[in-house]
Amino acid sequence: MGYGLRDGDLHRDCEPGEVIVREGDTSREMYVIEHGRVQIEKRAGDDRVVLASLEKGDFFGEIALLGGGPRDATAVAVVPTRLLVIQAGGLLLRFRRDPTFAFEMVHKLSRRVSALNEKVVGLLEDRPEASDGVAQLLSFGPDRRLKDPT
Repeated sequence: MGYGLRDGDLHRDCEPGEVIVREGDTSREMYVIEHGRVQIEKRAGDDRVVLASLEKGDFFGEIALLGGGPRDATAVAVVPTRLLVIQAGGLLLRFRRDPTFAFEMVHKLSRRVSALNEKVVGLLEDRPEASDGVAQLLSFGPDRRLKDPT
């Protein structure tokens, strides 16, 4: 991914085990991994579920940056890691200066969506009784609420 340093960009160096962002935080930066590895985790009750292990060229934090909501997962450095930090205005500027960066980002996002779709299908194959509820949750229609079965 084309992530060379530009005016206004920042770097962040992280040690193994260091929390980069925490689920629920309201920070709005996006990160591109220049070297190292980052684990993305989410709370599930009292447990933590590993959602992804990301490496050089991968990015995270785009949801908080673009959507403006709180972080929906925690990112932790697994090994010594160097990150490029991109602020909201910096992302738009980067898109304008380097359309290839935007294309590569969209490409990676589309691969993530495809992988999640495959996981959903796998879960539905394991639990067919859940398919109606999951289909309603994933629908993009005007009314995405689950219907009361009673």
